[in-house]
Amino acid sequence: MRAKLTGSERSSIAKTPTVNPEAYELYLRGKFFAEQRTDADLRKSIGYYDQAIAKDPNYALAYVGLADSHLLLSARYAAISPKESYPPAKAALKKALDLDDSLAQAHASSGLLATLELDVNRGISELERAIQLNPNYATAHHWIALPLMAIGQSDRAIVEGKRAIELDPLSLICNADLAWVYFNARRYNEAEAQARKTLEMDPRFYVAHYYLGEALQFKEKLTDATAEYQKSFESNNDPFSLAMLGQACARQGKTDEARKVLARLREQAKSQYVSPYAFAVVLTALGDKAHAIDELEHGYDDTGFYISLIKVDPLFDDLRDQPRFEALVQKITGGK
Repeated sequence: MRAKLTGSERSSIAKTPTVNPEAYELYLRGKFFAEQRTDADLRKSIGYYDQAIAKDPNYALAYVGLADSHLLLSARYAAISPKESYPPAKAALKKALDLDDSLAQAHASSGLLATLELDVNRGISELERAIQLNPNYATAHHWIALPLMAIGQSDRAIVEGKRAIELDPLSLICNADLAWVYFNARRYNEAEAQARKTLEMDPRFYVAHYYLGEALQFKEKLTDATAEYQKSFESNNDPFSLAMLGQACARQGKTDEARKVLARLREQAKSQYVSPYAFAVVLTALGDKAHAIDELEHGYDDTGFYISLIKVDPLFDDLRDQPRFEALVQKITGGK
């Protein structure tokens, strides 16, 4: 297998080359598997980055890749807690910046970390710095959409998401995440179209099935949405996809099935990390607002990917009349 990278990634690799061809090949393999975004592939990418670093301990980009994969594991793609994934990510980023503090990729990753830690404004600043250092780094444009959405700047988030695709048109995750940006901006037709466009590129890409399900659900096509959530869950077996199945059942009036999903998530949580967001999504759909907000408050303590977006997330519209929920939104958008 020889991974192929496009546009911005090739130019960014050229900025900080390794003189070791084996390290470079291992780095490319790590990038390839990280782009798949499944639990198994992200773990595999970490192994390749570790091998690349072993071959060349001064390979700054390999440290950035290592940090990214650790962050993404806890962000939304696997059952890993932020407390488990952040320390190795921070250590790798420190090493990368020690080697090259002008490396755009390292600043972009620092911005993602800050956003996940709910320091949204610092996240935006770091990602803006990354774009200043390398305007053609697609991932920086891609990731800055997250904190921009968190503070309600949907139009700018869409512009950045589109720019990421212009720079890296074959990136599945850049294409898929633009659908998610449209979803959070309540532009459901565009979200559906973008998710379907991504699935044309790779029908197996579970993230796009997840986002397509969200778009269809809010276009009042719950049966079709449930089928997409099922495909997402079957591909990655992650708590978020399972939670989306549960909340879809609840909104279809299948409360017994929804409660079974909730019980299944609680059973999973005894042996692996399950984000409080997953519980909150199902509880909200069941109409249990108080316990849903309890979970979101736990999510604030844990930090993480989805919790940062509750200001705009349509899945929590039923909670917007609750003072505790609005207070939590203000805490998140104000930054830790």
